Amino acid sequence: MPVEFISAVHTDSGASGPAAASRTGFDPAYLRRYARALDDGGFDHTLVAYHSASPDAFQVAQFVATHTERVRPILAHRPGVVFPTHAARALATLDQISDGRLSLHIISGGSDEEQRREGDYLNKTERYERSDEYIQILRKVWTADGPVSHEGKYFRFEGYYSDVKPVHGLIPVSVGGSSQDAYRVGGQQGDIFGLWGEPLKETAEQIAAVNAVADAAGRPHPRIWVSFRPIIAPTDELAWEKAHRTLGVLKDQAKNTELLRHYRTTGRPANVGSQRLLDIAERGEVQDRCLWTAPAVATNAAGASTALVGSPETVAKALLDYVDIGCDLLSIRGYDPLNDAIDYARHVVPLVRQELAHRAAASQAA
Repeated sequence: MPVEFISAVHTDSGASGPAAASRTGFDPAYLRRYARALDDGGFDHTLVAYHSASPDAFQVAQFVATHTERVRPILAHRPGVVFPTHAARALATLDQISDGRLSLHIISGGSDEEQRREGDYLNKTERYERSDEYIQILRKVWTADGPVSHEGKYFRFEGYYSDVKPVHGLIPVSVGGSSQDAYRVGGQQGDIFGLWGEPLKETAEQIAAVNAVADAAGRPHPRIWVSFRPIIAPTDELAWEKAHRTLGVLKDQAKNTELLRHYRTTGRPANVGSQRLLDIAERGEVQDRCLWTAPAVATNAAGASTALVGSPETVAKALLDYVDIGCDLLSIRGYDPLNDAIDYARHVVPLVRQELAHRAAASQAA
């Protein structure tokens, strides 16, 4: 499979700069501009994120699909919010609207506090079990020639059939996380597996863990999606100056309890992925070629928060390091989301693609 680039849409023009880590509203004109910038910039996919306080992800994904020609929405979705039969029909409808461009990212939920905001009181292990069952039901409904019934641990229904099917028969399903439960569900069910940006050694270990599960299940290895927040400037020195300015804003933002009141969870993060980022940060602020962990500390590792810092050439080389260990979906979104996406499209994405094309040509010649 080719190496592809992922961004993430933001819905609010008022949240510009590093403060855009919080999504505080909905501005259709801004979202339209953002989506078209990704389309024009050559991004392959864009994540439509999910949070209990954010604009509805289904509707945002439809908006993105109808205002773009080629970029493919990756819809983040929590299994505990929508019953799977309804989700299967809604997702197939959205896939038809997008002409087969939709992917689905299953969020099992890393924070009990955030899950309970929407009435989900299962524990983490149960949530991953539910995700496993949910994905199986989606695929059963999408591929059924007639009514299907199901009786499982978390869901039960009889005689369900949907007239609408995905354009290509199935919709690619992504699973993410850094726990053993995540590896199990991702290896057994995922077409894609998502990781946050850790050092190369730890990332390779996580890929091996997921692939081992897939091997045991007799399934193809999932494609690996790894996420970073690059900070670029014309030179490495200027990029690090920009990085420290960005860090200052992130620290100020962390003190603004009003801005983040609906997005905060209290104490040390409950999810393993965030815990891993904070533990890695304790071992060093800069690791490998240019992986910077300070933003993870400043944000309490709230989501994908590690940065790659440097010139476009340095950041492109760092991304290629991850390609070399098995990552073929590179998620790059900035702390200044729209402006950074435009800069990445102009200065980073072409460098990575040029080097990959050079490698392919050299391999073919050999």
